[in-house]
Amino acid sequence: MSAEERTEQTRRTILLAACETIAETGFEKVRMRMVAERAGVSTALLHYHFENREKLFLEALKFSYEHAGADGYAAEAPEHSPHSWRLARVIDACLPLDGELRRDFLLWQELHLRAVRDADSLKVAQDLYDNLREWIAGVIRDGQTAGEFEPCDVGRMADLVIALTDGYGTRILMGNAAMALTDARDQIWSTVALPLGVHTPFPVAEPLAAPRQH
Repeated sequence: MSAEERTEQTRRTILLAACETIAETGFEKVRMRMVAERAGVSTALLHYHFENREKLFLEALKFSYEHAGADGYAAEAPEHSPHSWRLARVIDACLPLDGELRRDFLLWQELHLRAVRDADSLKVAQDLYDNLREWIAGVIRDGQTAGEFEPCDVGRMADLVIALTDGYGTRILMGNAAMALTDARDQIWSTVALPLGVHTPFPVAEPLAAPRQH
């Protein structure tokens, strides 16, 4: 492994440790020492890569989005899968369904709070929101091009998906007994699917492979 590869690996280890520590503890209580210990590096090495905890926090958020958002979705989506199935996977990716997604959801909430008071956090929040919005809009746009979705304002529909997953995701995160995952999915889907002309239930099973063209 080259020195450049080792540096990148160390950086990734630190960012992952930062994501986990911030999600568990909350940004205001996190100290650089805590992240260094979790990453298994010295505090000096941590400061070499990240000047202060504010910059570490913002870089951790970008790292989280890049690895759990569109990139992860693209790697998991089967080729030729229905666009309704793809949109359902986007919705799942925006909900705190498991440990990793729960961590990422908590990081988003931390960012939203800081964005109100901190200009750098606001800029990152705006950029990440725009990226998320365009990712969702792109899935909807592809479905329209394929003739699977009805025409609509894709930007407004993407905003609606984000608003719904934020709201229902918060209820799931709070352990609301009346808001099971299935209920959240069904309620989000019933709101989003109708304007798109989709009349099937929320697709949870992996789609069958499309027949090959001869």
